[in-house]
Amino acid sequence: MTDYGHDLLFGSFVTPGAQDPRKAVDLAITADKAGLDLVTFQDHPYQPGFLDTWTLLSYAAARTQRIRLSGNVLSLPLRPPAVLARAAASLDVLSGGRIELGLGAGAFWDGIAAMGGRRLSPGQGVDALAEGIGIIRDLWDVDARGRVDHDGEYYTVKGAKRGPRPAHDIGIWIGAYKKRMLALTGALGDGWLPSMDYLPKGPDSLPEMNARIDEAATEAGRQPSDVRRLMNFMRAGEDSDQWAEYLAGLALDHGISAFIVGGDDHATTERLAAEVAPAVRELVARERGRTAPAT
Repeated sequence: MTDYGHDLLFGSFVTPGAQDPRKAVDLAITADKAGLDLVTFQDHPYQPGFLDTWTLLSYAAARTQRIRLSGNVLSLPLRPPAVLARAAASLDVLSGGRIELGLGAGAFWDGIAAMGGRRLSPGQGVDALAEGIGIIRDLWDVDARGRVDHDGEYYTVKGAKRGPRPAHDIGIWIGAYKKRMLALTGALGDGWLPSMDYLPKGPDSLPEMNARIDEAATEAGRQPSDVRRLMNFMRAGEDSDQWAEYLAGLALDHGISAFIVGGDDHATTERLAAEVAPAVRELVARERGRTAPAT
């Protein structure tokens, strides 16, 4: 059993469809009003049927009050890291500290190449992501001396000024499944953001994948708990009580502490906030109380 002790977060996973552009925004507003913690949007810049995710994030941030927002996950090969760093920090400032940064190494390389991105192998994508994360963090580090210089294999930054300072410590959440990406997540990430439907063995994959992240975190001089474990679900469970028990089990047994649910449905969003999230929090708090060391 692995419980990293993080507070629990609940959110929605919204499709940025262009055919009905108000739908994605309205779903974000519903999530905000219902009391969810997060609203996230897919990022596929090569899909003409989708709105541009960063533009949508900015618009949704302006239409909401308290909910945190993130791409899920942003395709780094089509979003230069230095520019993305400034965009994320700027939107974080404008939104009052409500932006998180979900990042991916890239997939659908034909689409990426069609949009002018560099076609990389999976291994190259991992290396480029590691470079990109370093650049992003350097641009955010306004207290460091000097400008940012990076002469890497995939990205070059020469004399870039640091800033602006984000309004809060923006989390970098990494979409990862394979061994090298899991290791990168443990070494460099603030969160792991996969989708349950894409895990090779479903929940049975979690012990091995968590162990890979934990090992890499330790080797990098970090604590395994430095990496929040998030999870996307393409659909919600039909029975709220059973769904809550399932999610609480994932939290207590596998350390999953953020549950992001798709479906593009207002009723599902409201049920998640009103019924499922409180029940999961109660179950997890009760069990943590039982296992907490005596003082």
